[in-house]
Amino acid sequence: MDRRLFIRIACSASALLVAADAAAADAPRPGKSPRRRVVMIDPGHGGRDPGAIGVRGTLEKDVTLAIARETARRLDQQFGVLAGLTRRDDRFLGLSERVALGRRAGADLFVSIHADSAPAKEARGLSAYTLSEEASDSFASALAKQENRADAIGGVDLGDTKKVVRDILFDLAARHTKHASLVAKRGLVAGAGRDLPLLENPMRSANFAVLKAPDVPSVLIETGFLSNEDDEAILRDPKARLRIAAVLARELAGVVSRDPFA
Repeated sequence: MDRRLFIRIACSASALLVAADAAAADAPRPGKSPRRRVVMIDPGHGGRDPGAIGVRGTLEKDVTLAIARETARRLDQQFGVLAGLTRRDDRFLGLSERVALGRRAGADLFVSIHADSAPAKEARGLSAYTLSEEASDSFASALAKQENRADAIGGVDLGDTKKVVRDILFDLAARHTKHASLVAKRGLVAGAGRDLPLLENPMRSANFAVLKAPDVPSVLIETGFLSNEDDEAILRDPKARLRIAAVLARELAGVVSRDPFA
């Protein structure tokens, strides 16, 4: 049989099996509740890596941890979503470690929280990013290069799986991951924009290392930019951070309750 034809047939068969398994796993059983969705929240930077530093000395690692912890708390207590954190305190984690934690948790969605320095000081507002080999614009490209300096991405171990099968499974996972990531980005921005200021062109993409899990939909959220004085004033305010977390929790819960997550 021609190899291309074999691969097409195998892809179709694998897709049907994956869909069937997913449906069976998620289908409510008599006397049992539907499976709770899992969101892994990644507070950017930490430990010896402070991230961006605002003009008033605000550290990005502190902003991201505060917002991430409150978002996780609200997801769990208000919306019934299982929320994990890649870090719960001020510690350094490599980018590959963050990716691995999301994969090990079997997360339906991985969300990396940031408050970086922007390429332009006038840039402010919330924005969301998904993975792309080619950046959507120079702004996103500069952010990705800045973030990727923290560490290098680790490889994905698929063990001794035969190459043809491995390629098929990787392709299936990557297609679902890319689609679900885009759905999450659009939903988050559309919902958060009702209550929070948005960056001009708030939906972008670039080659962020922390978004590279092939089987976990992933989004990076810039809650604002510490390089902007107005954004820094908001991000250093505990009450404002609580408000941002409340909006993110609401929108994340909505995102993972819909297709392609449901």
